[in-house]
Amino acid sequence: MIRGVLGLFAVTLLASCGPGGEESAGYVAVRQADSRPARELFSYVPDASEGRGQAFGGYARGCLAGAAQLPETGPTWQAMRLSRNRNWAHPAMVEFLQDLSRFAATQPGWEGLYVGDISQPRGGPVTGHASHQIGMDADIWMLPPDRLNLSAAERETVSSVSLRRAEGAYVNDAWTEQHWAILREAASDPRVSRIFLFPGAKVWMCDNETGNRDYLRQIRPWYGHYSHFHVRLRCPAGSPGCEDQTPPPPGDGCAEAREWQANILNPPPPQPPDPDAPPPEPRREITLGDLPAQCTAVLADG
Repeated sequence: MIRGVLGLFAVTLLASCGPGGEESAGYVAVRQADSRPARELFSYVPDASEGRGQAFGGYARGCLAGAAQLPETGPTWQAMRLSRNRNWAHPAMVEFLQDLSRFAATQPGWEGLYVGDISQPRGGPVTGHASHQIGMDADIWMLPPDRLNLSAAERETVSSVSLRRAEGAYVNDAWTEQHWAILREAASDPRVSRIFLFPGAKVWMCDNETGNRDYLRQIRPWYGHYSHFHVRLRCPAGSPGCEDQTPPPPGDGCAEAREWQANILNPPPPQPPDPDAPPPEPRREITLGDLPAQCTAVLADG
């Protein structure tokens, strides 16, 4: 049971083992003013909190209560990198991934989807990601699954495929119309807020789409994202504490993608430093106190 928000809690957390494996569990006292990196606190918790699924805060600063676990293997998907324990999500995301994987399985050469990182069991900051904190972001591999019986060991070693050429200005020969169809299906889903993808793929779709272009608005160019695409869902019903991202600008976004492409092919000259500008402050780790107040209780539950 969740017991209040601001008090001191004794939370049973899995502790990270040292080289000798001296300890397997420990008690960690947690309060909202805790100054330890929140990514460490959330990464130790092995399972979800009780209750219905609720997202608290924003995609890059929040947590997740009542998470559902995407099963490691389903009829049209497999979760990858199981050692990370990041196949947890808001129930709405689990449903979306299952729906999209069924569509992917209708594409020639695709048995379904390989799903990468979603969120931790209780969300929160994740090593290697700025977002993925409220169970509404998911990475979907570009590698077409030709079988869905990968072992746990294989899922740690198999890699996705890169679709970029010229540092992401263009797609390469691994890009297929099946990738396009799956991205179009995902971006057309009303649950989707954005899909992040390398610029060359967005420009290719802009150049080749001859039908309804509405879905292109949801596909946004971003750094990386050439071996996977990143799906972000809108805040779900029943999560009043969830903070939606501002909708993308009107239009298909193709001019923006072509600007990204142009900057890759012809990088603008670096700007000289301003001698009067103060030095940038070092990036600070997100702590529990930086997250919505509900996240202290989410972390402590159970």
